[in-house]
Amino acid sequence: MVSEVRNEDKYLAIKYMNKAENYPVQKLCAVVHVARSAYYKWLNRINEQLVEWIKQHYEECNGILGYRQMTAVINREHDVHYNKKRIYRLMNILHLKSVTRIKKKTYIPSTPQITAENILNRDFHAVKPN
Repeated sequence: MVSEVRNEDKYLAIKYMNKAENYPVQKLCAVVHVARSAYYKWLNRINEQLVEWIKQHYEECNGILGYRQMTAVINREHDVHYNKKRIYRLMNILHLKSVTRIKKKTYIPSTPQITAENILNRDFHAVKPN
C-alpha cells in the first residue's frame, strides 16, 4: 500500500472493528484518540486507484509527463479532481520523474574581432575607486 498516513494502523483497526464486530465508529475513535472526521477522510481516500492511473499514464507516455501534466490528464480522462500536490507526493513515493530534454544553447559565441568600436572614447581599463 502506498501511503504515508500517520495513524493508518489505528484507522485500519477502527475499520476492522466496525465491520467485524459492529462497534460504533464514534466510540472506536474516542478509544484510540482519533478524530472521527479524520477517520472518514482517510476512509474516502482512493490512493490505490490513483496510483494505478499514474503508472498507466506514465508508461503510455514513456515517462514524459511530470506532475502538472499528469494531474491534468488524470482529471480530464477519469472525470475526477485531484490536487497537483497529491499527484506530486504519490509520484515521489513511486520514484517517477519526468524525462526532460537537453536544452540547446541559444547563444552564438562572439570573437574579439566582432566587438563594437569605442565611439564614445571610454576608458575601460582604468580602475576607479568607489
